[in-house]
Amino acid sequence: MPAEWAPHVSTWLTWPRPEGISFPDKYDTVPDVYAEFIRHLVTVEDVNINVWNAEKEAWVRGLLTERKVSLDRVRFHHFPSYEPWCRDHGPIFLVRDSGRADLPGGHGADARQRVPTKHERAIVDWGYNAWGNKYPPFDLDDAVPQHVAKLRVLPLFSPGIVMEGGALEVNGCGTLLTTESCLLNPNRNPQLNKSQIEKFLRDFLGVTNILWLGDGIVGDDTDGHIDDLTRFVSPTTVVTVVEEDPADGNYKLLQENLHRLRTMKDQDGQPFRIVELPMPGLVEYDGQRLPASYANFYIANGLVCVPTYRHANDRRALEILQREFPQHRVVGIDSTELIWGLGSFHCISQQEPA
Repeated sequence: MPAEWAPHVSTWLTWPRPEGISFPDKYDTVPDVYAEFIRHLVTVEDVNINVWNAEKEAWVRGLLTERKVSLDRVRFHHFPSYEPWCRDHGPIFLVRDSGRADLPGGHGADARQRVPTKHERAIVDWGYNAWGNKYPPFDLDDAVPQHVAKLRVLPLFSPGIVMEGGALEVNGCGTLLTTESCLLNPNRNPQLNKSQIEKFLRDFLGVTNILWLGDGIVGDDTDGHIDDLTRFVSPTTVVTVVEEDPADGNYKLLQENLHRLRTMKDQDGQPFRIVELPMPGLVEYDGQRLPASYANFYIANGLVCVPTYRHANDRRALEILQREFPQHRVVGIDSTELIWGLGSFHCISQQEPA
């Protein structure tokens, strides 16, 4: 599984349905957020959108056209899904270079000249159960990777266990970050212990070094996805969110995760460079605390889309991430309406590597 900053063919999204349960009583505020996200994405790569049917495709096309979003790089697919969280129900792409060709040469050491190898891709189709059977039905969501594999004519590997993309963070060099609160939760794979889960991750993602943080942030209904906590920004650097208010419910658990990170080593036995990101404080709607985090950014080709929350820390978070991605354009997109669904831009997207 390559790092998210590796070159993309496209980004995959699943358009939310007004009939869905992700945005109760606020669906009308969400499509414009998607349109703004797509407006930025199409400047750097193709965007594939799963929609329920032709009628929904026509509606989305009309909205994007009204919002002056170019459709030249947008592709629609009638792959129905109940809810829009493509990070978790979408395909996980793998890449490898295999095969070898040799050119004729002279004699001795120069006789066989290595030429570029063939680039191959495949898809891992983890089982999806809506974060521990919280939001049935989810059979259509679970089938999305199979549709994409057929579309792309790619090998499909099915491990036979439940796993979500938002629970997995890789540096593309062999190291994977995840959380105990999610992967060891009995509502996913109660028949498996920690070492057995690690074996699946090694076998199906090609990682060699698996690192475990503890709990997720308050309000996260995924039981603690890593993409709200700690993200790789290079093979040797992570950004991790910290809460500065000791009275906040996130303060202690994020300090504990920070402490763990400081003891961790990469696949080569080296400590990570750790960059702290602020949190956006208390974000609520209708009395419910929402899992707002700047760590839920999405890395596209030369672009990083960062959720913002109309908070004073928005600017700080953008400045920090721009320093860590000097070759990328870092943009903030208001996620205040989207986070009512308990996820942001990383949660709704899935990269397709080249």
